[in-house]
Amino acid sequence: MTTVPILLPAPTEPATAELMAAVTDEFRRLISWDAAVRVVTFPRSHPLLGSPICPVTGCGKMAYTPRERGLCRGCEQRMKQSGKSREEFVATTKHSWRSIGTSPCLVPECARPRRTVRQALCDAHCFQQQKIHHLSVEDFLRLPGLVPLDSLGPCAVASCYRDRSNADYCPPHRQARNIARRTGKLHDEDFWRLTAPAVVEHGAVSLRGLPDRVVAEFLYGLQQRNTEGIKQKDQELRPFVDTVRAQQLASIGDIDLGTLRQTTRRLPTGFLRHLARFGSSPETEQHKDSWNGAVFGVPGSLHFGKISQRWLRDAARKWALDDLPRRRGRDPLPPVQRQINSLAMLSKSLRLNRNDQGSNPQLLGRDDIVLFLNRLLFLHLQGDISALHRCVDARDVRRLLNRMRTLGLTQPGQPMHGLPDAFALREEDVPEYAEDDEAGHDLPDEVMRQLCEHLDQLDSRSHRISRTVVELLMDTGRRPSEICRLPWDCLQRDGDGKPVLIYDNTKAHRKARRLPISEVTAGVIVGQQELTRARFPTTPIQRLALLPTPMTNPDGTKPITSEWITQLHRTWVDSMPEFLVPAVVEVEGRRVAKMLPFDKAKIYPYAYRHTYAQRHADANVPPDALRVLMDHLRLNTTQRYYRVSDKRRREAVDRVTAMQFDRRGNRVWRQAKTLLESEHARRAVGEVQVPYGLCTEPANVAAGGHDCPVRFRCVGCEHFRTDVSYLPDLEAYLADLLRGRERLAAFAADSWAKAEAMPSDEEITRVRRLIKRVKGDLEDLTEEDKIQIKEAVAVVRRTRQVVSLGLPRVRQDLPDLRPERPAG
Repeated sequence: MTTVPILLPAPTEPATAELMAAVTDEFRRLISWDAAVRVVTFPRSHPLLGSPICPVTGCGKMAYTPRERGLCRGCEQRMKQSGKSREEFVATTKHSWRSIGTSPCLVPECARPRRTVRQALCDAHCFQQQKIHHLSVEDFLRLPGLVPLDSLGPCAVASCYRDRSNADYCPPHRQARNIARRTGKLHDEDFWRLTAPAVVEHGAVSLRGLPDRVVAEFLYGLQQRNTEGIKQKDQELRPFVDTVRAQQLASIGDIDLGTLRQTTRRLPTGFLRHLARFGSSPETEQHKDSWNGAVFGVPGSLHFGKISQRWLRDAARKWALDDLPRRRGRDPLPPVQRQINSLAMLSKSLRLNRNDQGSNPQLLGRDDIVLFLNRLLFLHLQGDISALHRCVDARDVRRLLNRMRTLGLTQPGQPMHGLPDAFALREEDVPEYAEDDEAGHDLPDEVMRQLCEHLDQLDSRSHRISRTVVELLMDTGRRPSEICRLPWDCLQRDGDGKPVLIYDNTKAHRKARRLPISEVTAGVIVGQQELTRARFPTTPIQRLALLPTPMTNPDGTKPITSEWITQLHRTWVDSMPEFLVPAVVEVEGRRVAKMLPFDKAKIYPYAYRHTYAQRHADANVPPDALRVLMDHLRLNTTQRYYRVSDKRRREAVDRVTAMQFDRRGNRVWRQAKTLLESEHARRAVGEVQVPYGLCTEPANVAAGGHDCPVRFRCVGCEHFRTDVSYLPDLEAYLADLLRGRERLAAFAADSWAKAEAMPSDEEITRVRRLIKRVKGDLEDLTEEDKIQIKEAVAVVRRTRQVVSLGLPRVRQDLPDLRPERPAG
């Protein structure tokens, strides 16, 4: 590429000079920037700004096609037309030439460019060779006395960096001017010279003909996007620059996005985002109605514009400035914005109900608070906001008004000065919200099985990353953001050689948490490690992400986002057939069991965390152990993942205890639903939970289950009771007895010790008979009753405390969602 310097005055505008000063010398060298030439040259070997060269002999263009083909667009099309394989096509020489650059005339020391790539002489020498001497180029060059010619200067088109071939233009622009003239599109040649684009040349973007301000903005934006790891191609940036030049803009901020294609709009949007941040600081940002979160070191933005009263908007900004440094997590702004929106609801109420629209805080009082609460109730009754929305708005306004007072914003000189104490919400003003009685948001087993059956559909998406994420969410119960941000070396082994997942609890700001996982889950991680390492073999492992995003990530250090996987997960779920779950419905006056559709909107990534907690709770994992697995600090947080209401628990207990049996398998409580409240209480204090059932022996009940004279051989005790909810425990106990007998038979020990430890045939027979009796009664039930009993058993087991009486406890198997991948 031959470039002709243009001499322009140095930037004098302070803002332009500051932008140019922010472009580092390192980046200027990277793009070969020369302030006189004003052409950005993209380095071909750079992972973000460059692309490989087309391997076809004689081509030399940059290739933007997938790496497995690696051809430029023109050669890609010609290869398809030729019908040849890639290897055969690359071995040929390119014969279809199109000028992509300039070369000097072959006459020694001639400063003018050749006419075309094939015609190796400038226009003047070409005229002499063809019209005067009628010689071949080789013979012409051997003529004595050939006179080299001086350059005619740069092309008259402002964007062009080529030399003229005649009085005004370089050959391409001369041809373009002639075409525009013939077609009647050239109305003002002077304006055309200012706005015409430069000749397209791979790897080069001309900034000539642009104001200094635009050049500085372009270079700064290009640098910042490169720092963010965003891949930028010259073929995408060139139309953007040409649009700015065609519109004769004084700044990129003046661009009309409507003139750009949808795929090109992201470039000016990205540039404008960085330009808006330039020169900003928390001191300057805090006075705006919209805050750029990047100024405060967090993603996103905050908007205060919906708060119409000046004093309330200023107070909200001061509160947010105080609150932001204490926010944790990767995305802390949404909770802050939600509370600002609650203040906007208060602002709207003041604006609608007061003649002064609430502009004077000294005139406000209790009546304005009552009107605000009534407005929330009205909106709820109208269906405009939910009961939760009403509760949250009132709660947030109460908290913020109290917090603003503690910040001293009612003092003289502050925005809330003179606000009466009566303008505040009391604790009783916040409406109660009846939380959902259902046990969290876990997914039914039938839904989980169908999801697992369709995991193969995710294999072809985004290098299998999406399938890996979904499997890890199912297996580990971690939050989506925690899985997405796993480092490459997140898998370790404990002292027993068992796999452990190392992750960061970003929500609670706790680093390097350890979670025991299964070998199958560890295999999923190992497989992803191999794929990631193959894609990024040179990146140090310490910096490598386990799940690198496929976008703007040349070295694999940037992980995928939870928003990206949520969107992909939604597309996957919506593409699946209808989910069916068992339910009991009323048909023609009687209740029947049917399979009904399950709402797909309830299937989202975070639901796997609820499902993880629920199935461990169903397997009788102790609450304290489940709290550790969920990485919660407080037990009540864990209990919210599987809690049930007292009413639902009572109904479940009634249904389950209607199938209660004694040690011989006889029913002992057939009419549980007829018991009065006092009888429920009497039974609650008259029995104690023991392994595999309940004990009614008074001394043992008084001792809390720790005074059993028969050493906990419950199935041989007259005071033992069990019900259908203990069936999994009884089956596991029988399996333990049989395994223990087999082990003891081959174990080296004294006969008296083996006899003492050997499970008796009577105990094994009794347990078998009890299991058979419970199962037999279950088989006699109708399908409707079976479904109701199954649901009741699930509720009872969720709320049951695990009993530990000094005996080895048998952990129950988790739901068999997919045999080849255990859930935990």
